[in-house]
This record gives sequence, C-alpha cells and structure tokens, in this order.
Amino acid sequence: MRFLITALALIFVTACVPNDQSREEIILHGKTMGTTYNVKAIKGSSSVTEQELQQQVDEALVGVNKAMSNWDKESEISRFNRSTSTEWTPISRDFSIVMQESLRIHNLTNGYFDVTLAPLIELWGFGTKQDTPPQPSPLEIRNALDSVGMSTMLEFETDPPALRKVNTDTTVNLSAIAKGFGIDKVASVLADNGIDEYLVEIGGDLVTSGNNAKDEPWVVGIEKPDSGARTVQHVVRVSGKGMATSGDYRIYKEVDGVRFSHIIDAASGRPVTHKLASVTVIADNAMRSDGLATALLAMGDKRGMALAEREGIAAFFIVREGDHFITRSSSAFRKFEQSTEK
Repeated sequence: MRFLITALALIFVTACVPNDQSREEIILHGKTMGTTYNVKAIKGSSSVTEQELQQQVDEALVGVNKAMSNWDKESEISRFNRSTSTEWTPISRDFSIVMQESLRIHNLTNGYFDVTLAPLIELWGFGTKQDTPPQPSPLEIRNALDSVGMSTMLEFETDPPALRKVNTDTTVNLSAIAKGFGIDKVASVLADNGIDEYLVEIGGDLVTSGNNAKDEPWVVGIEKPDSGARTVQHVVRVSGKGMATSGDYRIYKEVDGVRFSHIIDAASGRPVTHKLASVTVIADNAMRSDGLATALLAMGDKRGMALAEREGIAAFFIVREGDHFITRSSSAFRKFEQSTEK
C-alpha cells in the first residue's frame, strides 16, 4: 500500500487561487481500486465540461479494473489466473503495457519485483482470502514458491500481446504497479481533452504536469511512516513527473508480538525483515514510480540505494533506527529537494 499526503499543499492552493479565468480549475473525486482518486486540472482552452470529464475518468478507471483487478472475479487477469492452459493467451493492450514495465523492473532489480507472488501474498493473509492461518508453515511456503518466478513461470510477447503460463498453477498480481498505470490512464484522458496542467492522485500515488492554479509547481508531501498518525516527513515540488511511495506501516500483521510486513521477499517467500520503512520514487510516470517504489522497499535500504545510485533513480528512503527514523536521498532525488528550497 502506498500513501503520500497531498492535502495540505493542495488545500492551500485551492484557497488562494487568483481570479484568472485562463487558470480555471476542475476538481474531480471518486472511488476506485479500493481507495479514492482526486484530480485537479487546469482547464485552459479546453471545451470539455466537468461532467464530461468525470464520466471519461470513471470509464477509464473501470476499464483498468476490468483488465487488472484481482478482486474482480471476471476481470481479464482473474480469468487468466483461473486458466490451467499453458497455451498462449491474447491479452489487452493495457495489460500488455503493465506486463512489459513489470518485466523491465523485474530484470532491473534482479527479481525483487515479481508479479507472480500472488500465492505467497494469499498465504500470508495479504490478498483476497480471509481465512488464512496466522503464519504459514515452511512446507506451505515451499509449495507456494514452486509456482513463483516471473522470468521462469511466465512467457510474454508484445506483438501481438500475449501471455503464457509455464506452470499451470502460476498466477499474476499487478497490485504493486496497476494503480500507477491507472493514474497515467487518467492523465491520458486529460491530455486527450486538451488539458496539459494537472495533478492526478489515487490512494496517495500521483502524476503531475505543468503548474497548479496559482501557476506554480505542484507541491506534495511525503508521509512519515507512522501507523498511529498521518504527518508530513518531507516536501518536494514535482511537475511533469510521477511519484509513488511504498511502505510497510499501514498493511501488516502481528503474530505473537512479531510484526510481519506485506512486502514479500521473492527468494525466501517470507515478509521482508529489514529496517526500511518506506520508499518514495519520482519517475517519468506514475506506473514506473509505483513499481520501483515497491521493488526498492523489497530490496532494503542498502541494496535499494545502491541500485538507485547506479541507475539514476530519484528515491527517498525512510529507515527505522530504534524509536526514530532517519532519511536518505539518492543523488537524483536531491535535485527535487533543492527545488523545494528555492
């Protein structure tokens, strides 16, 4: 689960909008993907009405859910997961785009990002099933791992888009990246209507373009990883980029006093145990930010930071140190911090 705080900055912007008709703001709200979405769009010269835009945004998000929701039993991904066929299965363009980016991040992170973790996610009680044991046995974990492995259990083609199971028990869960794709899909709806300045947010992840209603860069806050409160840890200016945070402080379980994160290590089949509490990534789009934030969180602060520096990823790490947190920024992320101070 990912959370960023945007409300503080955005409320201020809304309250202080200048009387400039060229910067008329359209504000949309709704529910999707088990959470909420918020859109702030500068209408500019676009002729679209708020009602028309709302309908188009809702339709786009329904389409994403119909393709990639594991909670919708009739979605494209659910039908693929139920199938026991090892033949090639045609998939939609949207599904293909997300699979292609997932595979890219999987390879980039040496397997730490893996969309075939669904059996382990379910086994540990973080999926759709409600009757899972408090803690799975080593045998159950080993059995689940038999069908896990994005690069070994699945084959993928882009032209035409198709997916094939190597193991009939393998399933796909895109919850660590599909939300970001949904955000980008809404941004495409805005662009198609001639709107090129906006902020689109779903469940805390977001993408921005241009400036806000005051004709200033969008200002967003990164949440402090505290399950008992919602406060801002850090503030950055983000325009023309996607931004996502992955953390272990909202979704977890405790068994006999031991806390288990919902982030699963693909190698061990168990929740990660390092001290990294959250990772925020700024990238070219929300989908990439979404997937990379999850991958870096799974890797931990040392491996994750090494990858961020090597690949030029703008990443912000919040690490637990005893009863407090310390923060670390990659070189690429510090550019956004510097822009905040101006």
